[in-house]
Amino acid sequence: MLALVPGEQGGSRPQNPQQPKDEDTTHPVKIDPKLILEANQKDIKKNVEKLYELASELKAEVEKTDSVLVLSVAMLRKTDEIEKLAKEIRTRAKG
Repeated sequence: MLALVPGEQGGSRPQNPQQPKDEDTTHPVKIDPKLILEANQKDIKKNVEKLYELASELKAEVEKTDSVLVLSVAMLRKTDEIEKLAKEIRTRAKG
């Protein structure tokens, strides 16, 4: 028969474990607004370039398709993607 001597932990958890404290939440982390603006500007530029590319592709699709007779699924997907990108650009521009 195996008996544990008081004070020995032999695989059991300690009675008063010391939990590491999370970061002190009384001092909020200050975020540099300039860094946020720079990141937003980079994202806006990237998204505007993508928007231009999508709009050009859509224009080419419209020109080669008789949209009076056929409304292609590719055109609808492209317009949805353009709309989402435009909304993201607007959101980032607002800050």
